[in-house]
Amino acid sequence: MRLLVRERLFAVGDDYWIEDADGRKLFLVDGKAMRLRDTFELKDTDGRVLVDFHRKLVSLRDTMVIERGGEALAQIKRKRLSLLRNHYRVSLVEGTELDVSGRILDREFAVEYDGELLAQVSRRWLTVRDTYGVDIIREDADVPLLIAVAVCVIVLADKERDEG
Repeated sequence: MRLLVRERLFAVGDDYWIEDADGRKLFLVDGKAMRLRDTFELKDTDGRVLVDFHRKLVSLRDTMVIERGGEALAQIKRKRLSLLRNHYRVSLVEGTELDVSGRILDREFAVEYDGELLAQVSRRWLTVRDTYGVDIIREDADVPLLIAVAVCVIVLADKERDEG
């Protein structure tokens, strides 16, 4: 499943649609303005909240939390930094960990579980400016979770770049 995401998606307070390759709206990212922390909701086309995600207010390293139905689902932190690639760890509540690595600021990165590719984020496929694709590889993947992971690592990387 290939999804198209507009770059300006991450402006808190703005709402943006995520579309399929044919231009059909599938998910709405609802940025919540006037909050102490970056807060977003991912909704389906009927307006139901699938997951919400926000920056954790108090933590040693910047952290984002993904929740479903008011229950914590995952926590995302930067793992390590190298010159060319960023690495983030996604710790799911059941104990599973996902690895996100690549050039986050360039919107070229992968989400993996135990070495298996779950999703690929890339601008290379697209000619539309300020748009990137999220290619969900596994058919049984939790699509809202993977979209939220992509948004979270980009928010964290952009925040770190802006502060540095």
